[in-house]
Amino acid sequence: MVTAIVLAAGRSSRMGGGINKQFLELLGKPLLYYSLAAFESCAGVETVVLVRHPDCAKQAQEIVRQFGFRKVAAIVDGGAERQNSVWNGLTWCSPVTEIVAVHDGARPLVTSTLIEATIQSARAKGTGIAATKVRDTIKEADEDRSVLRTVDRTKLWAVQTPQTVQFSLLREAYAKVLADGIVVTDEAVAVERLGHSVCLVETPFLNLKVTTSNDLATVEALLRQRL
Repeated sequence: MVTAIVLAAGRSSRMGGGINKQFLELLGKPLLYYSLAAFESCAGVETVVLVRHPDCAKQAQEIVRQFGFRKVAAIVDGGAERQNSVWNGLTWCSPVTEIVAVHDGARPLVTSTLIEATIQSARAKGTGIAATKVRDTIKEADEDRSVLRTVDRTKLWAVQTPQTVQFSLLREAYAKVLADGIVVTDEAVAVERLGHSVCLVETPFLNLKVTTSNDLATVEALLRQRL
């Protein structure tokens, strides 16, 4: 079984004004709708665990009810850090889960094709991490913004989601993170700490994450192109 964990538990601090970005409307639908719809339509995913902020329980339930997301098997509380939210989602996964796809609910441009590609990578290699090649010239600078060196971009990738991992491997990785009392930024880092190789899956399109209010217009324009 493949289970998706969709994360919608962030505090949206960079949106300003105490706004929870997951419920902002894009083209008449809440931002969270688009990520859930992608997993709902993906044949390779059998069930979804939605992790939301404890203050947003009613809004999350209403989205699932209103749009008829049948694959959402559980709606659970998020935690203080991203890793705590993922762990909460893992504890609600079916015991027959073999593969877990973790996705940021604020990445509404994800497609079922990309999800499937990460699943196939995880089946074959243990991991399938969505990523895109870095195209800009990258500079390393000091605290005064003086350039120290130019970094070779040919080996650099910007990591996104879905981050899809074999269930037992991801549970082991996050159990160690929590036991060690450290904070990691994503599933790939947690798995890397076990010494396990991580396989990237190239994202052939813009898979933007809505972080600030300025991102909304860009994402909305890209969504319009799909209509």
